[in-house]
Amino acid sequence: MTMATPALEAQFVTFSLGEEVFAVPVEVVREILDYAEAFKIPNGPDYLLGLRDVRGQGVPTIDLRLKLGLSKTVPTPHTRVLVLDIPIEAKVLTLGLVADRVFEVTPFRRDQIEAAPDIGVRWRSDYIAGVVRRENGFVVIVDLARLLSREDTVALDPHRAGHAA
Repeated sequence: MTMATPALEAQFVTFSLGEEVFAVPVEVVREILDYAEAFKIPNGPDYLLGLRDVRGQGVPTIDLRLKLGLSKTVPTPHTRVLVLDIPIEAKVLTLGLVADRVFEVTPFRRDQIEAAPDIGVRWRSDYIAGVVRRENGFVVIVDLARLLSREDTVALDPHRAGHAA
């Protein structure tokens, strides 16, 4: 009797920013919401759009396009907010991530995921967990914990105390 190894593939939610397709592991996605303007937070980083009420919780929402050095998101009827629970160090950061369009939940086999190429592309490759080749291009798997620096996680923590750590 042979047992299938579940670790041979993982499920990802795919979404686009412009022409580029990205993916995050399905287990970090809490829900996907229609786009709505966030409540602005003064003096936040430029990519922080503000707070969004998600079932009674104030969730910081970011424009991933700005974080990656792309142009600001221009909302369309397809624009969505992925509400993510990102494990960072000893805690979980809940974050809204604006995507131009959310496509699907799709499985990628571990052997399909290639290491991030370091070719001086416009994104720092240290927050690319891997890439998956498809007929129509590549899907970039984002390592959300690496994408957000320590300063980001402090700036995005709505519960942080008013004093320096």
